[in-house]
Amino acid sequence: MTIESGDHVAIDYVGRFEDGTVFNTSRYDVAVEHGLFDAQERGREDYRPQSFVVGAGEIIEGLDEAVVGMTVGEGATVTVPPEDAYGEFDDERVRTYDAETFEQMVGDEPDVGLHVHAENGLHGDVVAVRDEAVEVDFNHELAGKTLVFDIEIVAVE
Repeated sequence: MTIESGDHVAIDYVGRFEDGTVFNTSRYDVAVEHGLFDAQERGREDYRPQSFVVGAGEIIEGLDEAVVGMTVGEGATVTVPPEDAYGEFDDERVRTYDAETFEQMVGDEPDVGLHVHAENGLHGDVVAVRDEAVEVDFNHELAGKTLVFDIEIVAVE
């Protein structure tokens, strides 16, 4: 059965940056091999095929489009540019806050790497703390990056 828009599919995947560094996977063995498995955050059972409805916007556009025309058991390597993944890096999504205001909003002292959840639903990471200023980057962590996925179609409904 050839995959088309509206089909419910499941894929196994390994996501890499262009330099070959693995950043995510659906496969437990690959996660362990590349140092991604952290028993504190995820269990072995969390590594399973990614399921989605083709064309429903449930997964990045580049993968959504790549599976159309494929069949169960078929594999492919798909290169996804930023505009078809998590978008380009946007300097305007890096905001600067007064340190005191930041602490009042977040409830924590600013520290580089701190992940914050804004009231408007945005998520960001503290990227700099200088004197009385705190910079928070609200871009997706993969924004501006070209991503390479090795995928295999494991099911189609």
